Amino acid sequence: MMQRGIARTTRRALSGSSSSSSSSSRHHQRPRFVSSSEAAQKVERESDLPRMPPFDYSPPPYSGPSAAEILAKRQQYLSPSMHCFYQKPLNVVEGKMQYLFDDTGRRYLDGFGGIATVSCGHCHPDVVAAIVDQTRRIQHSTILYLNPAIANFAEALASKLPGDLNVVFFTNSGTEANELAMMIARLYTGSHDIISLRNAYHGNAAGTMGATASSSWKFNVIQSGIHHALNPDPYRGVFGSDGEKYAKDVQDLINFGTCGNVAGFMSESIQGVGGIIELAPGYLPAAYSSIRKAGGLCIADEVQAGFARTGSHFWSFESQGVVPDIVTMAKAIGNGIPLGAVVTTPKIAEVLTRRNYFNTFGGNPVCTAAGLAVLNVIEKDKLQENAHVVGSHLKNRLTSLMAKYEIIGDVRGQGLMLGVELVSDRKLKTPASAETLHVMDQMKEMGVLIGKGGYYGNVFRITPPLCITKEDADFLVDAMDHTLSKM
Repeated sequence: MMQRGIARTTRRALSGSSSSSSSSSRHHQRPRFVSSSEAAQKVERESDLPRMPPFDYSPPPYSGPSAAEILAKRQQYLSPSMHCFYQKPLNVVEGKMQYLFDDTGRRYLDGFGGIATVSCGHCHPDVVAAIVDQTRRIQHSTILYLNPAIANFAEALASKLPGDLNVVFFTNSGTEANELAMMIARLYTGSHDIISLRNAYHGNAAGTMGATASSSWKFNVIQSGIHHALNPDPYRGVFGSDGEKYAKDVQDLINFGTCGNVAGFMSESIQGVGGIIELAPGYLPAAYSSIRKAGGLCIADEVQAGFARTGSHFWSFESQGVVPDIVTMAKAIGNGIPLGAVVTTPKIAEVLTRRNYFNTFGGNPVCTAAGLAVLNVIEKDKLQENAHVVGSHLKNRLTSLMAKYEIIGDVRGQGLMLGVELVSDRKLKTPASAETLHVMDQMKEMGVLIGKGGYYGNVFRITPPLCITKEDADFLVDAMDHTLSKM
C-alpha cells in the first residue's frame, strides 16, 4: 500500500496537481506542486531568491534546434528507455568549469557533474588541449601498434595506487571495467561465486547486472553465481554503524550459500546510484578478511567515488584502510571522455594471457591522452584539497538544514560526493519521493542542478565538478533552503 501511495503522489508531482497535509508546521507540510511555467513565473516575481556567484563568461548565441525539436527526435529515434530530468527538460548546449548553459544562454550551477563524471570542470582548457592535440596527430590506430599515450597514462595511473596494483587494462566504461574484473577474479581463483552488496549498482551488462542489487536496475534474464550481502547502511541498516556485525553476513553467505570458496567480493565504498550510502566503519577490513580466507579476490568499484572526489583520499576505499586486489574505475577518469580501467597486480593479471583478451577502443590514444591530462589537472589545480575543503563546508551547511526541516532525514557522504535523504516521517523514515522531484524542479528554476538516487528515488545526489567554490556551495544550499521554506 505504501508503494502505491508513493507512486500516486509521484504522478501528482509530475502532473502538477496539488497535495495536502495534516501537518500544521510550515516546514513540515507536504508541498503544493505547481507546473514548471507557474514555478518559473513565481521565481521571476520573487526578490529574495539566492544569487548565483558571478562568472566571467557568456556563451555565444545558440542557433541550433529548440528543446521541443530535440525532444521530438529523441522520442522518434531513440530508445524509449531514455528519460529526462524535470517536468520541462533542460536543453544543455555548453559547459564551462562548474557551470552549464542552456539554449537561451542561462547559466546553471552543475551540482551533478554528469553523474559524478566531470572531475576537472566542463571543458577544462588543459583537458581540451590534450584531446585536440592528440586528435590532430592520430585519433585511433590499435593497441597492436605502439603509441606513447596509452603507456604514459598507464604509468601515471599506476603511480596513484597502493601496493602492487600497477597493471592496467583500459576499457570504455565502468560497466566494462566491472565485467572484466569479475571475469579476472573467476579465472584467477577457479571459483564462480561472487558476493556483492544489496543496494549496489555495478553496471547493466550480463555479469554486472547480477552484481547489481536493486530491482529497479535488473531485467528478468539469467544472473548466476551472485550472492548479495546485507548492506552496511548506517542510516537504514539493521546494525546501524557497526560495520563488523554487517560483515558477519559475508561469512554466513560463504558458509551457507557457496561451497566454501568464492571468486571475489565487489563493493563500492560509497554507493552512488544507491543513494550516496557510506559503508559502516570497519566493514571492509572484516569483509575482505572473510573473502580472502575463502580464496577470493577483493574488488573495489571506484567508478563514482574515485579520483579525489571524496577529498580526504584519492580513492574512496582508502578511507576504510584496505588495499583491494582489483580496482575498477571510469567516469571521472576522463572528465567525460568514454574511458574506464581495471588495475590489478602482475600475478593476477597473468590470467588473461591464457587466451586472447582484446578491446578495440580500450586504450584509445585520444581517451588516454585525456586521462593523463585529468590526473595532471587534479594535481595542478589541487582539486583533491578543494573537494575536501569545499565538500566539508557544503556538508556542514546541508546538515544545518536538518534543524530547520523535518523532511530532511539524513545528510551523508564525503568530499564532493554527498547525499540528502528526504522523508515524510523521520521516525519511520518514510521516503518522500514526490517531494524530492518537486525540490529538484524548483532548484532547477533557480539555476541549480542536482541528481537523485536511492531505491525510492528520495535522495539528492550532489556530485559537482571538483572545481566548485565555497560561494557555489552556499548558493546550492541557499536554493535548497529557499525551496524547502516554500513547501
